[in-house]
Amino acid sequence: MIDVDNLHKHFKSKTGTVKAVDGVGFSARDGEITGLLGPNGAGKTTTLRMLYTLMTPDRGSVRVDGIDVGKDAEAVRRRLGVLPDARGVYKRLTARENIAYFGRLHGMSEADIRARTDALIAALGMEDVAERQTEGFSQGQRTKTAIARALIHDPKNVILDEPTNGLDVMTTRAMRTFLRQLRDEGRCVIFSSHIMQEVAALCDRIVVIAQGKVVAQGTADELRAQTGEDNLEDAFVRVIGSEEGLLQ
Repeated sequence: MIDVDNLHKHFKSKTGTVKAVDGVGFSARDGEITGLLGPNGAGKTTTLRMLYTLMTPDRGSVRVDGIDVGKDAEAVRRRLGVLPDARGVYKRLTARENIAYFGRLHGMSEADIRARTDALIAALGMEDVAERQTEGFSQGQRTKTAIARALIHDPKNVILDEPTNGLDVMTTRAMRTFLRQLRDEGRCVIFSSHIMQEVAALCDRIVVIAQGKVVAQGTADELRAQTGEDNLEDAFVRVIGSEEGLLQ
C-alpha cells in the first residue's frame, strides 16, 4: 500500500517559482489499480518521482507499506517496481540480459533470476525477442523489457509512468492484460496517464490531478456522481475546469 500525504514540490525558473505539486494526497491500496489522470503538465510525473525517491518533496510525506520514504528510502526502493518516464535499455544487451542485470543489482541469486526472468518473458509475451540485442527494438519491445527488469525482484508495489505511451493497439491490449494480472496477484499498482480511456478501462480508483492539485478522486462511478455527469470524459472536463489536455 502507498500513502501520499500533502506533497509539495516547487522549482525555480527565470520568471519565478513554479509549483509543480501543490498538496497532493491519496492512498493506493493492495489489489487495486490506482490511476493518476490529468492533462500534460499537471504534476503527475513529479508526484511519481517523489513516490519512488528520485525527488525529495519540499513538504509532505510518502509511506510505502508503512515505511516513510524520508526515513528509509532504501527499504522503500526494495518494495517498489518502477517504470519511469525515461526508460532506455542497454542496447548491446539482449532483453534477457537487461532483465538479469537488474536482478543482480537487487542481489538475487542466479537461479532466482533465471526463474523470474522466464516467468516475466512468458507473462509479457517476449519469447520472440528475449535473446535479441535491444538495439532496434520497437517502442513496445523496449517498454516490455523495461517493465520486466522493474519487476525482476517481485515487488509488491508497482509504479508505472504512462506505460502505454507510444504503443500500438495490440501491444496496448496486452499491456492492459498484464496490469490486471499484477492487480489480481494482490499488488498495489499506480500508473499515470493523460488518456482517459486507459484509466477508465483499467483503474479501480482514479485520482484526477490538475495544476499540481488533486481536484477529484474515487471510482469512475463516484466521479460521475460527484459531477452529475453520465460520461466519464464529461466528468473529467468538469473537475479540471477545461478541455485542455484531452488529447485522446
